[in-house]
Amino acid sequence: MKKLVHGFWLFAAIWAVQSCRPNEPLPLPSQTAPLTEAWQDAGPAGTFSATTYTGFPETFESGTKTSYAAANVTLGTGVWNLSDALIGTLSTDAKNGTKSVRIQNTGRVSMQFNLSQGASQVTVAHARFGTDANSSWELWASTNSGSSWTKVGNTITTSSTTLATASFSMSITGTVRFEIRKTGGGRLNIDDIRIFTNSTTATRYDHLTMGNPSGATNSSSNTENYLMVKTQYALAYQNSRGSARWVSWHLSSAWLGSTPRCDCFNQDATLPAGYFRASTTNYTNTGFDRGHITPSADRNASSTDNAATYLMTNIIPQAPILNQQTWANLEAYCRNLALAGNELYVISGGYGQGGTGSLGGVTNTIAGGAITVPSRCWKVIVILPNGSNDVNRVTTSTRVIAVDMPNSQNVVTTWGSYRTTVDAIESATGLNILSNVPTAVQSVIESVIDNGPTS
Repeated sequence: MKKLVHGFWLFAAIWAVQSCRPNEPLPLPSQTAPLTEAWQDAGPAGTFSATTYTGFPETFESGTKTSYAAANVTLGTGVWNLSDALIGTLSTDAKNGTKSVRIQNTGRVSMQFNLSQGASQVTVAHARFGTDANSSWELWASTNSGSSWTKVGNTITTSSTTLATASFSMSITGTVRFEIRKTGGGRLNIDDIRIFTNSTTATRYDHLTMGNPSGATNSSSNTENYLMVKTQYALAYQNSRGSARWVSWHLSSAWLGSTPRCDCFNQDATLPAGYFRASTTNYTNTGFDRGHITPSADRNASSTDNAATYLMTNIIPQAPILNQQTWANLEAYCRNLALAGNELYVISGGYGQGGTGSLGGVTNTIAGGAITVPSRCWKVIVILPNGSNDVNRVTTSTRVIAVDMPNSQNVVTTWGSYRTTVDAIESATGLNILSNVPTAVQSVIESVIDNGPTS
């Protein structure tokens, strides 16, 4: 499972076609870098899903070049051409480790090999050298082995002597290589170049990619907002309600298979000592189903995955008709989207108090008051084509489905009848459901009621 955390602020990716550059060094025969498993790095900007290439980040630690004259250098990731650039080791070279590139004048640092699965993101550590003046530089890309180049994103101005990270978002498919071009100012240090793939293969990503809706933590003293991250989903447990405030999970075809339902409802033994632990008998003769939040059928690639959905922290009291018809219809629709080449981020829960089950009347709690019966059940679904760098692929045009359904036997079976806005659900729950999505994008997609197909 890929679980990656991205700690950098992301610039907008803008493509502007430029002419071929003259007198570029002749590329070596194309080399193709393989893929690495994953990247993890904690940071404040939230969760980022993507895969890096093997050997990256390029740290320049394995190479030696003491002259500014143009020459090829064999590094950990492959062969690079450094023109008006050397590998610096001075105390005045800004670097992570013992080495970084130092570029002067209008020097260039250019890959002499191709990457095979495109690129969705490039990050570069940069700083000005010593006491030199501020420097400016650009990132360029080639999809034809260096025959022509295209500028990526904006020109970067480097003003600090401490390494900062510039990040470029893009969507390049097929083969690609990159080049850094210094455009002016004082000498420039470059280090830790990281390149992310743009694969469209379905895979498993971090369940909190779109955010932690309540800012939950894994401190056991945080009884009303206790974060539990499992391989199959993540949730915030609220002890006073005996259930999750929300559950968040990633859905793609990589999670789907043919393993049968285990029907193995169990207490969640990973709850801290002293927390209420629901059991299946708490639901006996209550008139409510043991309603999955992360559906059993969303996790049927293995028996382990499926059993995880039967932990009682993933269960809330749901009216049988809601659970078995309306809610189930929406779950099936989501799986069909995943099987059609999409990946979904789903966040769901219940709020309020008092539902109507098969026994009639309003029931506020079960289990002797330990489990609150929600009055409403909600779900938010972000839909993207399979890919990587997911949170940064969410745009104002991304389809987002939000539903808010009464926990009642009187629901209609068409889930589309209960569509609403993310804003409305956030207002009702106090959550910030898509907290990792840029604010400007959130303001658009969270205010719109979906009107797309329902089957």
